Amino acid sequence: MNRSPTPSNGGAATAPRSSPTGPNVMPSVLGTTAWKPRSNGSISTHSGSPMMIQAPDPIIFGERALCIEDVLALANRQAPSVLQGGAEFRARIAKGAQFLDSLLNKEGVIYGVTTGYGDSCVVAVTLEHVEALPQHLYTFHGCGLGKLLDAQATRAVLAARLQSLCQGVSGVRVELLERLQAFIDHDVLPLIPEEGSVGASGDLTPLSYVAATLSGERDVMFRGERRPASDVHRELGWTPLVLRPKEALALMNGTAVMTGIACLAFARADYLLQLATRITAMNVVALQGNPEHFDERLFAAKPHPGQMQVAAWLRQDLAIDAPTAPLHRLQDRYSLRCAPHVLGVLADSLNWLRSFIEIELNSANDNPIIDAEAERVLHGGHFYGGHIAFAMDSLKTLVANVADLLDRQLALLVDERYNHGLPSNLSGASAERAMLNHGFKAVQIGTSAWTAEALKNTMPASVFSRSTECHNQDKVSMGTIAARDAIRVLELTEQVAAATLIAANQGIWLRSKAADARPLPPALAAMHQQLGEDFAPVIEDRALENELRLCLKHIANRRWRLHAQ
Repeated sequence: MNRSPTPSNGGAATAPRSSPTGPNVMPSVLGTTAWKPRSNGSISTHSGSPMMIQAPDPIIFGERALCIEDVLALANRQAPSVLQGGAEFRARIAKGAQFLDSLLNKEGVIYGVTTGYGDSCVVAVTLEHVEALPQHLYTFHGCGLGKLLDAQATRAVLAARLQSLCQGVSGVRVELLERLQAFIDHDVLPLIPEEGSVGASGDLTPLSYVAATLSGERDVMFRGERRPASDVHRELGWTPLVLRPKEALALMNGTAVMTGIACLAFARADYLLQLATRITAMNVVALQGNPEHFDERLFAAKPHPGQMQVAAWLRQDLAIDAPTAPLHRLQDRYSLRCAPHVLGVLADSLNWLRSFIEIELNSANDNPIIDAEAERVLHGGHFYGGHIAFAMDSLKTLVANVADLLDRQLALLVDERYNHGLPSNLSGASAERAMLNHGFKAVQIGTSAWTAEALKNTMPASVFSRSTECHNQDKVSMGTIAARDAIRVLELTEQVAAATLIAANQGIWLRSKAADARPLPPALAAMHQQLGEDFAPVIEDRALENELRLCLKHIANRRWRLHAQ
């Protein structure tokens, strides 16, 4: 794959992108790019002040393997896209569609083209009805329910489906790829209900909303408004596609929904790992913990790479480069002492999680596969989302353990029996008003609730396979449910992280008022200063909901530059 190698520490790597030069790259023939950089082309620096950047190189579909960071850039509207325009690529795509047409002329039997779908594959579709079959497929699958995927997830889904079709073995026309890429560039977003997929055959029901809107049916979100897809086609000067034989099946019979969501989940987990490490370092200071627990020689004795990396990050945050003087306490409680062992499992897992997700992203994951070169139609089960299901079931367990770790740290912070001299509930009230003020008491209760819900959602979805569709789909992956669960666990764990971060900052502030206070290590001093810009110390009780929501926004935007960035 043409990307930066995954760091052994699990940190996010920015993937290099090829510049759109030479005759093999051209913009979509459907119109110029509507992409605009976010935040007026600026990003936040470590200090929070804007720094101007150049517009990024386009992400080129059909030229190379994509990585998770490419999907994230498209999902966040941080990069434009183009469809590979080389003659060789276009000819390879066209050859598949032409081969299908030749089989139709020979009255060949092809699943989903000259037969019904699923268990109905034994039902022959006569040649005069073949053209109508694609519309029937996306029409009867228009039964999704639940909340709609948000804009970020929908863009990720479109990117994942386009990348799969660009493998050139799905039997679709170049025009279909062009229109799908135009949807991405013009931010025409099908409104996709998130519920209704069993993860094999692919994400049929949610992806029917992509097929239908490409055909000018159902609704899209465009320029902030819910609009009929037909109206948006007309406004942009497009003619809705009439899907050819196999094209609706190629769009729908794949794993793009679970894969797109998995890309977003991976990126959030990667940042959360780094943030949880920083929070732990802050809590070591606030709780007067023993930094010897992160000694380099100690971790050389049990050399799991991720565990060693987290310990190294903690040493960096705590500015430990040599053995420290013995403290009055030999061993801290496990939520501090064993933090590298908890977080290190997530760090070590990111490499293989990335591999599962990116192989799926860059695969042809529909059925049948159209091998025009060998003139064969290969019937199989590439729509099965087992790898994504296992990856997301694993990720949500790893992330929920982070929630549990931080929840335990917060419980220590607020309890005067265990916080080594900090006020009860981290209240900053004066002695005469201490009886009235309760500081972070309710925040800790809320954190316990969020942690419990995160842990509850770790039940693996992939073990709940159900025989469906007249027992044709008698073993299914439930990968999309697993991916949605992973997002929910991440949401809850980010809430725990936001609460614990603000509380840790309060603990450091309280500790700094003591007569024997020590200077903060540079990384933590900078973090404390940045947090102080948004979160004033809690002296008298105040409602903290808005501050928690602001902190969550900062986490979503990766406000703080941390260890691997």
